[in-house]
Amino acid sequence: MPEEFKVGRHVLVPKHEILPKEKVEEVLKRYKIQPYHLPLIKSSDPAAREIGAKPGDVLKITRNSPTAGTAVVYRYVVNE
Repeated sequence: MPEEFKVGRHVLVPKHEILPKEKVEEVLKRYKIQPYHLPLIKSSDPAAREIGAKPGDVLKITRNSPTAGTAVVYRYVVNE
């Protein structure tokens, strides 16, 4: 039987994690924004679905960058 494919394990998919509410408050305060000002990601996105993200969550996505080392971006989860 073939093993189930995990999107998050693929080399080209950056690390996705759900940000705890306390950290969300820090990020929003730091940038002086509201959650809906962040770029959006659908709850149906394979990486978001794999980690169990629900509408209203904020995801922290950490990518490897050839110039910056690592780059962190935030996404606001919305309905499909």
